[in-house]
Amino acid sequence: MLFRPNLSVTALSMALASCSPAPTDDPFDDTGELIALSGGDAGPQAACHTCHGLDGRGDGALVPRIAGMDTGYLVRQLGFYADGQRSHPQMSWLAGRLNSEERLAVSAYYAAMDLPEDVKGSEILPEPSCEIAKAYEIYHAGLPERALSSCASCHGETGLGSGAGNPALVGQNAAYLAEQLRRWRNGERYGDALSVMHDAASKLRENEISPLAAYIAYGPEPSRRLGFPVECP
Repeated sequence: MLFRPNLSVTALSMALASCSPAPTDDPFDDTGELIALSGGDAGPQAACHTCHGLDGRGDGALVPRIAGMDTGYLVRQLGFYADGQRSHPQMSWLAGRLNSEERLAVSAYYAAMDLPEDVKGSEILPEPSCEIAKAYEIYHAGLPERALSSCASCHGETGLGSGAGNPALVGQNAAYLAEQLRRWRNGERYGDALSVMHDAASKLRENEISPLAAYIAYGPEPSRRLGFPVECP
């Protein structure tokens, strides 16, 4: 016996299908806002705003500012976390659950945020000292006797970065900056082109890292010497 389809059921199915709305693009997927606010497929525990804040400014401690950072830089860092070139339990877990399109979307979302107006000089003015004076010299002039180039040669005289591959440092907390310098120096963080940051950080002495981080966090400015002592050893 031949099977004869129920024409009424078939017709009804076709009619319902014709009434179904056409799929639409989700604007949150385009901007990365959904991932930033909900964590996307990684779940709410991976939502970016829980650590970096709704404005992307970080927590003022060890969570960095990502608002206004270059898109390519942010994408590259997520890739480093995913493949182990940067190590952080939550970031490594999160980045490993985002595909390349999602990493680009969420990076573009934070990159499109305006750099907060009060981001520069948001930290307390470092107490004038020979250590801060040395930090000033390291940042703006480097240390030729150690073959250490100035921080400004890549990150800009005012810390706003020099080119897309060299991130702005303004708005990052001193504790975060010091931790990253130590990670670069100790080989716990890598992936920079030509190992520039590892080589630079390895030429810093331990007692120079915190003062340098404090100077950068306050906001580098070549015309402002912060009342440094005239005579320093």
